[in-house]
Amino acid sequence: MKYYAILDTNVLVSAMLKMGSVPGQVASEAMIGDIIPVVNDEIIAEYEDVLRRPKFKFADRAIRVFLDELKRRAVYVEAGSIEEILPDAKDVVFYEVLMEKRKEEDAYLVTGNLKHFPVRTYIVTPREMLDILQENRE
Repeated sequence: MKYYAILDTNVLVSAMLKMGSVPGQVASEAMIGDIIPVVNDEIIAEYEDVLRRPKFKFADRAIRVFLDELKRRAVYVEAGSIEEILPDAKDVVFYEVLMEKRKEEDAYLVTGNLKHFPVRTYIVTPREMLDILQENRE
């Protein structure tokens, strides 16, 4: 079974810092597994901007390979409008894309910062996303 998921930038940063971590496993699922990434141009720009920050010291080639593979598998969805006000304006696009995709089919937002989003069953941590994948593989 395939799952549509918007990956918050913090999940990708954590994944690139340690691919064997739980966020790394989620990122792997998005590149070669059962997660179909959901993005738009603004989300891709955010990924690029954050991953290229000098403090992370990620190699240019590693970023390019990582994002190219993610984009290759991704479904692009334009952001819709939302009525909720989120604590961080940079998170709005992730929630807008999520809610737009959910008009068509189930989708998840995977984040390490649950407090930045409304409490919803489809807004999950990386661990919860892996649990959902595992439950449906059994």
